[in-house]
Amino acid sequence: MALPKLRMVGKDNPTSKKKKILLLSDDLRMHSGIGTVSREFVRGTVKEFDWIQMGGAIKHPDAGQLIDISADIQTQTGVEDASVKIYPISGYGTPELLRHLLETEKPDAIMHFTDPRFWGWLYNIEHEIRQQVPILYYTIWDDLPLPIWNQPFYECCDWLGAISKQTYGIVKNVRDYNRPKEEGTTQSWQVDYLPHGINEKVFRPITEVDTLWSHFTDFKKHMLDGKEYNYVLYYNNRNIRRKQTSDIILAWNEFCKTLTTEQADKCLLLMHTPAVDPNGTDLNAVKDMVCPNYNIKFSQKHLSEIEMMFMYNIADTTINIASNEGFGLSGAESLMCGTPIINNVTGGLQDHCGFMIDGKYITSDQYVTIGSLHNDKEWKDNNKLTWGEWAKPVWPSNRSIQGSPETPFIFDDRARFDDVAEKIGEWYNTPAKERNKCGATGRAYVTNSDSMLSAKNMCAGFVRGINTTLDKWTPRKRFTIYKIEDK
Repeated sequence: MALPKLRMVGKDNPTSKKKKILLLSDDLRMHSGIGTVSREFVRGTVKEFDWIQMGGAIKHPDAGQLIDISADIQTQTGVEDASVKIYPISGYGTPELLRHLLETEKPDAIMHFTDPRFWGWLYNIEHEIRQQVPILYYTIWDDLPLPIWNQPFYECCDWLGAISKQTYGIVKNVRDYNRPKEEGTTQSWQVDYLPHGINEKVFRPITEVDTLWSHFTDFKKHMLDGKEYNYVLYYNNRNIRRKQTSDIILAWNEFCKTLTTEQADKCLLLMHTPAVDPNGTDLNAVKDMVCPNYNIKFSQKHLSEIEMMFMYNIADTTINIASNEGFGLSGAESLMCGTPIINNVTGGLQDHCGFMIDGKYITSDQYVTIGSLHNDKEWKDNNKLTWGEWAKPVWPSNRSIQGSPETPFIFDDRARFDDVAEKIGEWYNTPAKERNKCGATGRAYVTNSDSMLSAKNMCAGFVRGINTTLDKWTPRKRFTIYKIEDK
């Protein structure tokens, strides 16, 4: 296969003495969850590392170019020698392009971030790659049962960062699955709990003294069509099956039926998602059929980071009831803006809730044993379990196993829409002053170093993980020689 012809766009940077990391993920300029988080940790570590990226997208319009965004990153971060270049690709890259970049760019390490199956070719040639550089994987996995088929991917890596406490427990248990338990015989992969971090300078509560206040009020007036509401429930996610988007509309209808006509008229479900998605449902049709009498507004245009921050500040509560979720950026972004949440108890959504046992936050190491809190019979009414006042957890009432040729099995933790409606009602009936206090406590939680949910803490974790790996890494031997003895 011939390599794509590369055309330079932008200005190259002088030679740097910093370590250079090759990132394989969604293009940094994309607004997918992977792209957003990639952009955040690259921006937050350009003082320590130079970055090049094999940036993927479906039918990438810039494929075949070489995009140098160093100047933009320098402006955004104030780091004068920041160096970030993107090699855009359609799909998920090729071994040929990787070999080309290893030869020309000479990175010190490879960082991979997304589902490992999308980049299967990378792991098929790890024996070749790790003769030159280590492989670091920022790993995603949404739910139990243990994905033992991931073990070969993990074994190809020199460091793994886990995006949630549940992911951390899963990776640890997969690491040791079916291995001898005697001391010194388990795999020694370095696994760190490293959740997605939110930029607290961008995502913040906005008040009258904020320089953006007038822009916020204009945006709010436009977004709400000039209407005043007493309660706004905000959904910011894709319209796909596992996100349970239609069930949120069912829950909204159920909640609004408990109100008077006048009260319901002052309530709005604001959904920032495509109303129609080939992997989801036709939300316009769902609204017309099951919730025709109550206020629902769809926001579908691309929003900047500042506008996203405005949306969370418009909201009184944010909701995410995905049936499995690696992390769920919207919950952490909401809390960073001081807006309380409703979360399904599954995957990384658990991390936002601040779950505690006997008054102490549950650690990632405890999840190695716990696995998950999704079992309502074990945890919902357990008097030892508490959570932050900023969260209304919804325990899944229906659990099934889903699967595909690529993903043999995974739990689908589905919440009942009437249980969700109950939680919406609880926040609605909480006085605004108290809701705001709960939201402020939530922001204090996500900015605290103990939760590790700020961009500052995430980037510090990347610096530690990368440097530790580079310090102790030794190239893989080209050959392994075995001696066969006659018995």
